[in-house]
Amino acid sequence: MIRVVVDSLTKRRLSAPELDALVRRVLGVPLAEHVELTDGMFNAAYRLTAADGREVVLKVAPPPDVPLLTHERDLMRTEALVFGLMAAHGLPVPEVLFHEDGLLLMTALKGESWMSARPRLSDAEHGALRCELGAVVRRLHEITGDVFGYVQGPNGPTWREAFTAMVDAVLADADRFGVELPAGLRQAVEDRAHTLDEVSERVLVHFDLWEANIFLAGGQGEALRIEGIIDPERAVFGDPVAEFATVALFTEVDPDFMAGYGLTGFTAAERTRLDLYRGYLCLVMVVEAVPRGYAGEEHEARMRFYREQLVGYLGL
Repeated sequence: MIRVVVDSLTKRRLSAPELDALVRRVLGVPLAEHVELTDGMFNAAYRLTAADGREVVLKVAPPPDVPLLTHERDLMRTEALVFGLMAAHGLPVPEVLFHEDGLLLMTALKGESWMSARPRLSDAEHGALRCELGAVVRRLHEITGDVFGYVQGPNGPTWREAFTAMVDAVLADADRFGVELPAGLRQAVEDRAHTLDEVSERVLVHFDLWEANIFLAGGQGEALRIEGIIDPERAVFGDPVAEFATVALFTEVDPDFMAGYGLTGFTAAERTRLDLYRGYLCLVMVVEAVPRGYAGEEHEARMRFYREQLVGYLGL
């Protein structure tokens, strides 16, 4: 997924005394150091070092009075739930230490994000990691849930109903925030919705699995490996094909990932659904920019790109 560091109106920042009080409450020792993590696009986040040397990461949900997209309410509850499911399944995730009042405190990963490390990776290293990622995602997709769609809604009794409700919610958000969208978008989704009927199992889909949300460990003579996956707050239960929309949003799903996952190819219906999910993600990125207050030439360039991709994926 193509994103850059942009400040957002959704970020609720805490003072040093507030951070210290939380560390004392959860870890039982004072706060020694704190650094704001600025890569995220939605929540404020901090890397905190306690007086005894322990390092943790704190995520802070948006202020209650900030307008959000419909599916963005109560995302931190979803994140805590999904971290628990992934941990119980033996997947590499941070340990959740505290979750309350829009605050999520977890153990800090030791490595660096794949996005940060990417310029230094050889093609062979990158390929091996993509293969490993495919295997991790295959294990992730062994987890199932009780509802199709977002835990916090929109959701539904079938994947077709849930995904249609997800699209309709973003279109309603676009109306609410005055975002002009290409004509025929809703009809384009409806024309392809029959392919969603193939999905009968409620598989856990991270749905934001780009390189900034994957941390690597190793290097300096040790083989690189995936240390942990973060930010599952936008997870849905539904079609595993939806995962590949963020694993490879603006490109083809690569052979290394496919080999690790155990994929040999896509059916025509699966390719149609993959374009639907990519279009949905582009739609979200176009609409979310308004309540978040993004502006500037770089933002406008991204919006033009997302709109072009949206038109292409949905054949508008």
